[in-house]
Amino acid sequence: MLEILIVGAVSSAIYAMLAVGFTLIFGVARVLNLAHGSFYALGAYGAYFLTSSLKWPLLPAALVSIALVASFGVLVERVFVRPMRSSQLAVLMITLAVALVVEQALFLTFGSEYRNVPSFVDAKVTLGGVDVAGSRLLALGVSTVLIAALWLFIQHTRLGSAILAISQDAQAAQYVGIPSDRIFSVVMGISAGLAAAAGILAGPFLSVQPTMWLLPIVKAFAIVVVGGLGSIPGSIIAALMLGYAETIVAYAASTSWTEIVSVLATLLMLVVRPAGIFGRRAAF
Repeated sequence: MLEILIVGAVSSAIYAMLAVGFTLIFGVARVLNLAHGSFYALGAYGAYFLTSSLKWPLLPAALVSIALVASFGVLVERVFVRPMRSSQLAVLMITLAVALVVEQALFLTFGSEYRNVPSFVDAKVTLGGVDVAGSRLLALGVSTVLIAALWLFIQHTRLGSAILAISQDAQAAQYVGIPSDRIFSVVMGISAGLAAAAGILAGPFLSVQPTMWLLPIVKAFAIVVVGGLGSIPGSIIAALMLGYAETIVAYAASTSWTEIVSVLATLLMLVVRPAGIFGRRAAF
């Protein structure tokens, strides 16, 4: 039971980082970004390249990788998403195209071999008789801190207030002088940076390969549907539910059954409560 609690908490924390970034850009710009999983993959590959090829220490490599991916997210928003924002379908198609291009670029650059991001902590920690990898506990701690920092940033800073205003009524926010396009770029950068951090934290205990972007976007989409599109609290709660549900299924049956949990959760929520736990109007 203790092992399920610990492993489930780690999975939930990684899922929450992915889902919070995904729902943040929807809550502000009202677009579904299918390139979100690519930011996760790029963060992991960036840390791997800087540490293995350029021999950088892991911490600077991780910070630079997150910054570069966040900048790439801003570029994607300005060049590809912004001209298409009036059409949800166009945004879906263009972000999917970006994800596929990133996948092929990673494949051509690094090949199809599985890679591993170095771990910040190699030692194992014993909790209640259960051995837990230090990298998993670090992922849990850092994810919790980053999500809490994001919440405080949105609730207690001037820029966070602007993000809240845009998410509630973009047109009214523009009337009082809030530059919506600049806010959209900032939010896309934050979203991409969170996804990159999740990729770096999960890299030591998950295989890094070019198609790794697909599963996170499926998980993130399932979580925001269950929690409610645009709701950060809903995404966090849904991430906890999904993380523990997958862990229980893995221990009770097999790890091969875990991937169906997110799909079933999405289908059930769409049938029972299409608005999700908190619903769209509960954003932030």
